[in-house]
Amino acid sequence: MSKTILYVDDEEINLMLFDLNFKNKFNIITAMSARQGLKILKEHTVVSVVISDMRMPEMNGIEFIKKAKENYPGINYFILTGYDINKEISSALQSGLINAYFKKPFNISEIESSINEIIKD
Repeated sequence: MSKTILYVDDEEINLMLFDLNFKNKFNIITAMSARQGLKILKEHTVVSVVISDMRMPEMNGIEFIKKAKENYPGINYFILTGYDINKEISSALQSGLINAYFKKPFNISEIESSINEIIKD
């Protein structure tokens, strides 16, 4: 398992579900806030994928990814949201800030294949 994924979401149940569904496929690290996510990125240089919830307190997923990408441009970033695509997400896709966006409830095979497509072992 060479792929390490950081999943950031402010809801504990979502973190647990993500971990349960992907822990046998990837090395999963979770964070309950954008701030904690940035701290983890600083400490774990092995993270190759970041998946962030869109709506979180303090800063939303796009704001978090903008900050993270400034310091860690080699990581692949994704948004996972329970809402339809909006202008901010659309703009992030067009500018290459994020590789893709996934909708909750998430499709396990869609996320897995997107990650495997982007990161070859």
